[in-house]
Amino acid sequence: MAARRQSTHELDAEERNAMSDSTFAFPRLRKEPLNDASHVRNAIARFDQVRDASDEERAEAFRRIKRAAKRHGVEMTETRWQDLGKPTATKKSSDKPRTPTKSQRNQPRSERSRDDLYAEAKRRNIQGRSTMTKADLIRALQSK
Repeated sequence: MAARRQSTHELDAEERNAMSDSTFAFPRLRKEPLNDASHVRNAIARFDQVRDASDEERAEAFRRIKRAAKRHGVEMTETRWQDLGKPTATKKSSDKPRTPTKSQRNQPRSERSRDDLYAEAKRRNIQGRSTMTKADLIRALQSK
């Protein structure tokens, strides 16, 4: 018997063909296997890329994915199938914390945001700043 590739969660053609239709999110199309946590996460991410599936099939696939996610311990925040596979908001370069302006630097540290305090700690090369809370940053900046 051939060794399974458990560590990579890859299915070879023989393994995939041996799976029953009910193991897939889209049984008729045999798309998106739900046999382990990795494949469940993949089914969630690629849900909107499946072609030739009716709305009824998508609704059923959503129910199948929800059950598989619960069974394999995969967190799923979507509550409707229409939300699956949609990209989440990502930070753009314009969203990055900026260097505080002179007026912001004159604010009491307790009124400044953690991002502003972090930027100051970075400029002042305070070690361990990435794991510090806002209160920790305030203390570190006061002592240096």
